[in-house]
Amino acid sequence: MGLQQQVMEQMKAAMKSKDKVALESLRAIKSALLLAQTETGSSEKMSEDDEVKLVQKLVKQRKDSAAIFIEQGRQDLADPELAQVAVIEQFLPEQLSEDEIEKVVVQIIESTGASSMKDMGKVMGMASKQLAGQADGKTISTIVKNKLS
Repeated sequence: MGLQQQVMEQMKAAMKSKDKVALESLRAIKSALLLAQTETGSSEKMSEDDEVKLVQKLVKQRKDSAAIFIEQGRQDLADPELAQVAVIEQFLPEQLSEDEIEKVVVQIIESTGASSMKDMGKVMGMASKQLAGQADGKTISTIVKNKLS
């Protein structure tokens, strides 16, 4: 079942249970999917990788917004954003732990022979491709920096 079908099924359930947070989150996913499909101008379905990237983008936007709200002392605005993150993350593949990410990064560093921060771009490119959808880019970047410095 594709992402769009999953979202529609979840939306029906959210409407029946009158779950406003879930409904709002699911509508955001649906809207982003439709927008992405019309931007390309094709009637083809999005690839699974593109769908994962889109959902990751939505999660990142909400996390960033929540961080800004918390920084400004507006917990009342941050809570709904974090609640939406929890709903949207259901559509992402299972996220890896930092230890698992670190193992993959170390393996990539060993296979490429990277030794300094000059090689960070090469390592990040390979790590991002290998861990797509399973890890946040910020987390990968932090681990790569720690290993190369």
